[in-house]
Amino acid sequence: MSESEQRFGEFVVVRRQEHVAELVLDRPKAMNAVSSEMARSIAAACDELAADRDVRVTVVSSSSDRAFCVGADLKERNSFSDAELVRQRPTARAAYTGVLELPMPTVAAVHGFALGGGFELALACDVIVADRSAVVGLPEVSVGVIPGGGGTQLLPRRVGAARAAELVFTARRVEADEARELGLVDVLAEDARTEALALAGRMAVNSPVGLRAAKRAMRLGHGLDLRAGLEVEDAAWRSVAFSGDRAEGVAAFNEKRKPQWPGE
Repeated sequence: MSESEQRFGEFVVVRRQEHVAELVLDRPKAMNAVSSEMARSIAAACDELAADRDVRVTVVSSSSDRAFCVGADLKERNSFSDAELVRQRPTARAAYTGVLELPMPTVAAVHGFALGGGFELALACDVIVADRSAVVGLPEVSVGVIPGGGGTQLLPRRVGAARAAELVFTARRVEADEARELGLVDVLAEDARTEALALAGRMAVNSPVGLRAAKRAMRLGHGLDLRAGLEVEDAAWRSVAFSGDRAEGVAAFNEKRKPQWPGE
């Protein structure tokens, strides 16, 4: 199986193998603290992945042996004037929304610390795989701010309002076993990256048209009343019902063979 590698700036690498892409946070000396430069690179990588119809699933991982990501680069932030902080805000947001809005399924591979914006990058993914080194949390109120990379919205959707409130207001760190128990991560594995890539591979054998439409229906329908949600689902169904992938999937099933997805 051939693998390609593409670098975005100094701190982000995208690897592609078959139909799985791996977005690697690659600033290990700073435990992947997200500087302005790194945020721009994450956003640029996501823009390219979103446009790549050959990518069926994306894994977000880390090259650090200590952390998935420890959040915003507070050393950089400490040097900002108020005006510079305001100007930097869209840059930071673009990194988090870039991951959140990837159109294909996404899997986070969490090893070590995933704190603040680092945990928000994981929360932006559809499934979070962690190993027993994982420590997650949103500690922003302990440094005078709030989770600003989607945490106040994504965490309640994942674990409920009261549980999210307790975690955000205490700013506490949660280790792997409790994180799994609370639903902060979905899968505990011996090796997060290996399991995340294996899970992505199991997803990627399926129709790329179907995967993207299913994700779109779940994302857009979340929080709607049932009747409105079913309308979202119906629109997503109509977008795939007459696709080449649907025709190939039905034909392959009847012919008892693996489908060769046209991806359209």
